[in-house]
This record gives sequence, C-alpha cells and structure tokens, in this order.
Amino acid sequence: MSPEHETTVEVAGAPYRVWTAGTGAPLGVLAGFGGFLHWTPFLARLARHRTVVVPSLPGFPGGGGRAHVELDTQLDWLLRTQDLLAASGLSGADLAGVSLGAALAADVAAVWPDMVRRLVLVSPLGINDGDTVIADHWGATHSEQLALLSSCPGVLEQYRRMPPDADEIEWDVSQIRANEAAARLLWPNGETGLGGRIGRITCPTLVVWGAEDRMVPPGHRRLYRDGPGGPVSETVIEGAGHQADFDRPDDVAAALVAFLETEA
Repeated sequence: MSPEHETTVEVAGAPYRVWTAGTGAPLGVLAGFGGFLHWTPFLARLARHRTVVVPSLPGFPGGGGRAHVELDTQLDWLLRTQDLLAASGLSGADLAGVSLGAALAADVAAVWPDMVRRLVLVSPLGINDGDTVIADHWGATHSEQLALLSSCPGVLEQYRRMPPDADEIEWDVSQIRANEAAARLLWPNGETGLGGRIGRITCPTLVVWGAEDRMVPPGHRRLYRDGPGGPVSETVIEGAGHQADFDRPDDVAAALVAFLETEA
C-alpha cells in the first residue's frame, strides 16, 4: 500500500517528504510516535473522501534528516511546523494530528487561527492536568512501548519491522532519530505549554480518544474538551489504544469524515 504521489518540499534548507492521495478538499495529517513508515489503512480510508496530504515532521521518517536538532524550543517546533504546512499547500485547510502530531496541530490552530479550517486531534498530547502525567514512553522497553501505543502491539510491531529492501543500518538510525525527535518535543512529561494557548483555538474541533489508551490519563480528556474557545466534539473509539488511527482505522476515519463534512 502506497500513496499516489510522493514529493519533497524544502523548509529552512532541509528536504521534507510529502505524501498525497485522493481527491476533494485537502486534509493535512500529522503523524504520532515513529511517524508514518508506510501508507496506512487509516490514510487510505481518508483518501476515499479527501485529498490527504501527509508532510513528515522534523526528525521523523522523511522529515528533514536531522533538522530536529536545530529546534531548541517549542516555538522553534511550532514555526517549523507552520512553515512545513504552508509549503505543503495546507494553509487554511482542515488539519488532523495524532498524538504528538495532534499537539503540534492544536498549537498551529491556536497561534494562527486562519491556518486551520477544522481541527481533528486524535489522542492529543501537549497538556498535563497538574496531578497526573502521560506514561513514560522513553523509559519503557520496546515491548512496553508497543503496549503503551497500541491495543494490538503485535500488529504494530509487524508494521514497524524493516522492509525487505531497506538498508538495516539506515533503518535503525531512522528509528532512533524518530525517538529522539519525539523526546526533544515532549520529554519528560508530554507538556508543550499548549495549555496556556488552547483557549485561542476557535475553529470547530473534534477530539478522538481510544478507549484503551494507556498513554494519556483519562483525566486529561477534559482539558481538550473544555479548553478550546470554539465548538468541540468528542468521540471515544472502543477497542483502540493511543494510536487509535492504527488500531481502528475504519472507525477513526469514519468519525473524521463525518465531522469534516458537517456544516459549521
């Protein structure tokens, strides 16, 4: 399974992979932990209804090599993400993000309200409630990480295995680099300062949670439900873990499409 088109855009002197498939109004999608290694069933479902545009984030597979080491602060990450979305033709489009990608998508919508028409946050990170924090992804073993991210850890492990035609050293480096990028953005507790800006989000927003999410404490959900200044809808996907888009692609895609096609 692959996207219909793969292109490269240059942002701040670094190349970023952009996948595109489908027809209709554009929908940007920002990946979660590990990035998108392949075109997933979730993206394929969305592409039946929209032109799905998937730019890779700094440090993740296809995302600017080691460009993430230049990003010292949350402002650096936010500016680079905004530049990347603009270069990918997503200014003013609908935007969805998963996990850490959702944290960045929410911040873009908060700081540049005209940049995002409608916002979808799947298992978003970026805010802590002061009493509990997200699970320690970086201190976990490989198998523990898989269990934190997915309700189907064995299937997720298969997805993350090196393709037969890949170079083993390059593949291992890309995985380490993706983990480093996530840590630079979110370590140690998943807090990005989004809580101080979330009230600036005025566009219609859908928040999607996996019922079996082991990464984000249930008490955090109210922060995303009550925080934005615009209208918020919430959906809980049964049988899904933190990477709900991976665990239940049909259900999550259906929720997104229904939301995006609803008149404001």
